[in-house]
Amino acid sequence: MQTLLIDPVVFSIGSLRVHWYGLILGLGALVGLLLAIREGKRFGIPQEFFMDLVLLGVPSAIIGARIYYVAFKWEDYKDNFLDVFKTWNGGIAIFGALIGAIICALIFVRRRGYSFWRIADICAPSLLAGQIIGRWGNFVNQEAYGGPVSESFLRGQLHLPDFIVNQMNVQGVFHHPTFLYESLWNLVGIVILLILRRQKFLRAGELFIGYFIWYSIGRFFIEAVRTDSLAFQGAAGLADFINNTLWAPMTWMGFELGHLDPAYGNIRISQLLSVLIVIGGIVLIIVRRVTGRANVRYLDPIVSTKTGAGPTPEADLQTNKAAKSSAQAPVKQDKPAAEPAETADKSSLTQVQETEVKPPPVEDTPAIKPDTEDKKE
Repeated sequence: MQTLLIDPVVFSIGSLRVHWYGLILGLGALVGLLLAIREGKRFGIPQEFFMDLVLLGVPSAIIGARIYYVAFKWEDYKDNFLDVFKTWNGGIAIFGALIGAIICALIFVRRRGYSFWRIADICAPSLLAGQIIGRWGNFVNQEAYGGPVSESFLRGQLHLPDFIVNQMNVQGVFHHPTFLYESLWNLVGIVILLILRRQKFLRAGELFIGYFIWYSIGRFFIEAVRTDSLAFQGAAGLADFINNTLWAPMTWMGFELGHLDPAYGNIRISQLLSVLIVIGGIVLIIVRRVTGRANVRYLDPIVSTKTGAGPTPEADLQTNKAAKSSAQAPVKQDKPAAEPAETADKSSLTQVQETEVKPPPVEDTPAIKPDTEDKKE
């Protein structure tokens, strides 16, 4: 059977080659930016703020992703230090990208006078959108896939289209499309976040924390299917707890652990980190609520502490509706009171007119009185 392989290079201009991977990542960043801008408008945050954040955040994410990867693969780079900068050869990690982006956002957001939690909440769905799209770059490059499977599993059990099945045929062996698993998991996650952010009970920071919890749950189960995981040698008990006890639901569904060289490690770093993030996220939400640090709600106005900046308007919020109804109430009450005053003005005007035309007591007075009575009616 002939394997359909997608050329990773879209086009070339001389020695410059444009890769699908870069275009897909750029598309993911653009979609995430548009989502953040749209939600930011509800709170009166200018779109330039998010554009600047992306321009600084994307390079920071790439640097963080590379540092994270190299740190756990230092044995491969210590004798060839220049290879550290050759990112086009592969070797970035999503958790490192998140660390780099968060550090950049912390500095940038505070310099602009905003609360980090409020901006992070707005950007949480954007992060998932970028990951949903970005994973298809791995699909084009035939990387980050899972362990070997049969073709019948992909076609018969997963019912995948031909272009995915054929692309998962790597050197004659079919593999789990883990890029697709993660992309679909994040798609469900973004729907949940979009629903949650309209709920009154949601506090500031909880949407961002919820993003980490959701993504980490999916990453824990999907990571063990992959065969290219970063790992380390840990306690046998911890490895058994992660690979057998916690991962058991995947075994029940017919999935098998991806190959991991025992000499390289027995604990996948992303799995362990995912467990810690889920536990830490839940604890953080509880602690913030109990200690009163989560009094601000997601739907509350966002305020900048910079000089001259005031509270930003929030559209579609309950406070606006209440303000509109209270603003309309006095207008309705004033109408009855305005009619007598208006009538009195008309009467006084009539009296003035009568006084002015009184000296010649001709037909002027009777002509004015009916007109005045008509106006009163």
